[in-house]
Amino acid sequence: MTDLAFWRGRRVVVTGHTGFKGAWLSLLLRHLGAEVTGYALEPPSEPSLFDLARVAELVRDVRGDLRDLDCLYTTIDTARPEVVFHLAAQALVRPSYDDPVGTFATNVQGTVHLLDAVRRTPGVRAVVVVTSDKCYENREWIWPYREDEAMGGHDPYSASKGCAELVTAAFRRSFFTDADAPRVASARAGNVVGGGDWGADRLVPDLVRSIVSGTPLHLRSPGAVRPWQHVLEALAGYLLLAERLAGPDGAPCAEGWNFGPSQDDARTVGWIVERMARRWRETTGNVVEHTRAEGPQPHEASLLRLDATKARSLLGWRPCLELGECIDWIVDWTHRWRAGDDPRAVTLEQIERFLALDASAGFESPNRTSEAKH
Repeated sequence: MTDLAFWRGRRVVVTGHTGFKGAWLSLLLRHLGAEVTGYALEPPSEPSLFDLARVAELVRDVRGDLRDLDCLYTTIDTARPEVVFHLAAQALVRPSYDDPVGTFATNVQGTVHLLDAVRRTPGVRAVVVVTSDKCYENREWIWPYREDEAMGGHDPYSASKGCAELVTAAFRRSFFTDADAPRVASARAGNVVGGGDWGADRLVPDLVRSIVSGTPLHLRSPGAVRPWQHVLEALAGYLLLAERLAGPDGAPCAEGWNFGPSQDDARTVGWIVERMARRWRETTGNVVEHTRAEGPQPHEASLLRLDATKARSLLGWRPCLELGECIDWIVDWTHRWRAGDDPRAVTLEQIERFLALDASAGFESPNRTSEAKH
């Protein structure tokens, strides 16, 4: 069972807090009472959840590049975090073909910089390095990948995430073996989705843009299978992992972890589009059209599943939402945003709903004050 008191007043650094996952994580941590410092570039999209939910009002907002070691070190040193969540990255496959140098510099050397800054900062107890389900050498097989599978990657993005895993393991073995050293783990989530995502070249944001603009959606790979999950599912796993790392018996948790949906929720791109389009039509009466993209496309894996047995068995984590419910939450968030509801209030309401579920990590609603919520 997750100890909610663990997060109250806890000093936390989140890299990538201006991104989709980082904004959700920052709001969740503030809701739980943590003191959050964020380090990131400008929000990666317009609009962005970070701006719409006014996340900068709730955290210490530092703008900086992972490749700038001095700036990153100064931020970590000033914040004196007890827990670090490393989410900042170049996070897309197709742009990695256009800028492989920047992708490797950010995702690999940026991880080196983050871990070196942690190494030089006293008081850090737990570090969760978030990589990707694409860090595995994808053999296009039907079996889900376990944590001990080989790292790899066909495209620069996937390879950079495999490299980030190797960097994390090397720092852990070289610098974080003493009893009082920070405990460092990596987390590999599935394809996270949720309200407030306007990232470029991602299925659900592309679908939302199609909904808003009334233009057809062009699908690159409607038959591709991915481990889809709501963003809060993955974030709950990260929090639980950090909590265990910081605990008295956390040393065995300093390794790689998968946080993925049940195998029934590893669905095709086409299934996601059909389900979301149908729910949007039922909610608003508007029809979403989609077609197959024309022309050659860069290589992307067609089949990818994660095995999260270890997290279920050893951490007690498991998904709360079925994929159909996840789509319903996204449609609800998008509809309410378009209707003029406050995005921060909508996001925090969904956080409350998630915490109130019979949740896998033992979360319960913390009944935070109105100040923390608004």
